[in-house]
Amino acid sequence: MAKVLVIDDEELARFTMREILESAGHEVVEAGNGREGLELQRKDPCDAVVTDIIMPEKEGIETIVELRKDFPQITIVAISGGGRTRNLDFLGLAQKFGADRILAKPFSDEDLLAALTAGRSR
Repeated sequence: MAKVLVIDDEELARFTMREILESAGHEVVEAGNGREGLELQRKDPCDAVVTDIIMPEKEGIETIVELRKDFPQITIVAISGGGRTRNLDFLGLAQKFGADRILAKPFSDEDLLAALTAGRSR
């Protein structure tokens, strides 16, 4: 199983993803924004990253760009509920900038696990 970094500014979203991933045997590391996530990844690299797009301090697109540059082999899954505007165009941008898979919130446990598996098989 993989070590997965979950980056989301919503504590409940991180908790839920942790539960899903740990129940499938993955080890989970959490960060509340992209800046914190990048720091954690640089200190102790994970195999995969699940990152929200709309976050304070450093949003997901910037985070994906930096991750892809510094860790070209990492699996990146971008997630978004579209923020206050419910704009899911951010997910298309995330894919253009290096996300392997994208998921619109809310997503099922199976969708999250499948996105991580599919991302690793590229």
